[in-house]
Amino acid sequence: MVTTSILNTIILKILKLFFFFPFLFSCSCSDSNTQVQPVIPTNPPTESLTDEQLLDLVQKDALKYFWEYAETNSKLARERYHTDNPSVDQNIVTTGGSGFGLMTILVGIERGFVPREEAVTRLTTALNFLENADRFHGAWPHWMNGTNGDVIPFGTADNGGDLVETSFLCQALICVREYFKTGTGAELALSQKADVLWKGVDWDWYRRGENVLYWHWSPNQQINFKLEGYNECLITYVMAAASPTHPITAVPYHQGWAKNGAIVHGGMRYGIPVIFNYNGASGNVGPMFWSHYSYLGLNPTGLTDQYANYQDLVTNHTKIMHHYSVNNPIGWNGYSDKCWGLTASYSRNSDGTTGYAAHQPNNDRGVISPTAALSSFPYAPVEAMKALRYFYEEQKDVVIGVAGPYDAFSPHFNWVTPRYLAIDQGTIVPMIENHRTGMLWNLFMNAPEVKTGLINLGFHSAQYGF
Repeated sequence: MVTTSILNTIILKILKLFFFFPFLFSCSCSDSNTQVQPVIPTNPPTESLTDEQLLDLVQKDALKYFWEYAETNSKLARERYHTDNPSVDQNIVTTGGSGFGLMTILVGIERGFVPREEAVTRLTTALNFLENADRFHGAWPHWMNGTNGDVIPFGTADNGGDLVETSFLCQALICVREYFKTGTGAELALSQKADVLWKGVDWDWYRRGENVLYWHWSPNQQINFKLEGYNECLITYVMAAASPTHPITAVPYHQGWAKNGAIVHGGMRYGIPVIFNYNGASGNVGPMFWSHYSYLGLNPTGLTDQYANYQDLVTNHTKIMHHYSVNNPIGWNGYSDKCWGLTASYSRNSDGTTGYAAHQPNNDRGVISPTAALSSFPYAPVEAMKALRYFYEEQKDVVIGVAGPYDAFSPHFNWVTPRYLAIDQGTIVPMIENHRTGMLWNLFMNAPEVKTGLINLGFHSAQYGF
């Protein structure tokens, strides 16, 4: 018999796939206090900065989340950081957000924002922690205790492996391996450890004998949740196909993820094709993170398969989201061509308290999430730069905190949350760097296993020779 707790967890996961992101459960429960005013930091003048200087500034700021505010023992990413209460969840480590943090630190090294030798030491500590942390058929859980590596259940029944979060982390581990593979002795050891860690994931086991990947596995609970597109999980199939130790064939990708072609949609918004059938928003688009999480390493530029041109997919997603904010059909105060971007983030509840929501055209609460625009630089650089200048020049005393832009704010309600989430802050630096130099895209896409996996799934990229 299905217990109430297991049923509740299954319902939560359905919401996670179609409308909400995983933190809904924890954030909506733990953040019910009345919103307080943020701590206003002292910021340098930004009005006279060039575009390049401003990009440097926001990258330096967002890096602080993973450098200055990392979990103290593991050196991985804390799930969240509240400037109004820093002790909240201070030892909860997030697997996916930590992967984004590893990629952020690589950018920090390359740009000279952090000392290379110190970064190597920190990354070694982080990977040693991952080596000894709880794993379930090779997959890490959604949350871990940063003091000892034990799983922290995301929900009552969600106390095992999380394949999607693991794929975000493995995307980063490949970048770490590639970045340090010709370095010093310590760097070579770090590169080799990253290689061993990602190869330890038993991707094929998470098919559970079917032609689809499953999101979770618990040693003592039953959670059935198929990974079917389109959402943020494309990278999970890419990593599974790329694995040299436990690969999947192309069949689960085509039958499971692409649903035998049903992933394709002919709808239009503002005269722009949506291309894919976004889960829970058929004929429209979902939250912006669906064009970010899988693409920190996976370069959509010129990437195609039988279902889509992925450059068009993510660019159209961004254009539709920008058009939506400019058109502002609900009539929120503040939305404009420079104040735009809906994605999963902290949110304002109807009573003014802080919750969590996957903001998108079908679920617009008047809340702007800066990461939505800033992480879209590769797809809409002009529109993203307008947003960056708006945040740092016109709203800096409200929106900018100790680690860059706060997670969410609402001009309409004169509301801001002085808080950060790893999964949101972690896409800003990598995606801006991909816009500037293509650094992480090139590290990931040039990895031989990644090329093999993409080829096996039927992808083509002239830029990377397949």
